[in-house]
Amino acid sequence: MDRQSRVARLLAETPLFKGLAVADLAICATRFHETRFNKGQMLFARGEVGTHLHLIAEGRVRLAVANSDGRELSFQIAEVGDVVGEIALLDGKPRSAEAVALTPVTTFAIERGDFRELWSTHPSISAAIISFLCWRIRDVSGRLEALALDAMEVRLAKFLLLALDGRRPAPGRRIPLELGFNQSELAQLLGASRPKINVALGELEQVGAIHRTSDRLFCDPDKLALVAEGRTLDRRATE
Repeated sequence: MDRQSRVARLLAETPLFKGLAVADLAICATRFHETRFNKGQMLFARGEVGTHLHLIAEGRVRLAVANSDGRELSFQIAEVGDVVGEIALLDGKPRSAEAVALTPVTTFAIERGDFRELWSTHPSISAAIISFLCWRIRDVSGRLEALALDAMEVRLAKFLLLALDGRRPAPGRRIPLELGFNQSELAQLLGASRPKINVALGELEQVGAIHRTSDRLFCDPDKLALVAEGRTLDRRATE
């Protein structure tokens, strides 16, 4: 698969570009160029001018914000197929977060001028941007609602289900899941403390929704779904 076809395929799976016709995806793909970052390298810093949107092609990127005391909150781990840096690219204002490569990362990037030309000359792309912004507002609203109302084990169950991405286990088995970050980072993502995350993990383990080893989780998506719905499971569940 050539580079342009690969870019178009990845774009078709993103909330920002999905729904575009094949021809429009192909036009967009011509404006993206490949960029590479080493592990630990910053894709962009909070407060800098947003010049590029990045489509993750390989690797994982941590998005975070920090306050004046230097305390940092990671709020997303972006992976293959995710788009980062779109807000500053759209409104021209400074970056609202920083993005750091957790692994060696390859992205396909588009410059703001090229992006503006695309949406100003192709109505379907403008419509896609409007739909994306509406989706983003709904997503943020849902996250805030979860932070305010859901119990920690419910929030954690929902997060793990998202990480599983619809995978199903073999009969009588659980799905191995490597999150790629520690409990402190998980706590930051869910807006909680590390002790509360540890308690929530224990709650999920007691009802058989997960099993923990030193380096990964083994998940039962059916039981996680029940917890995510707020339903109480039998704590006597066995392995």
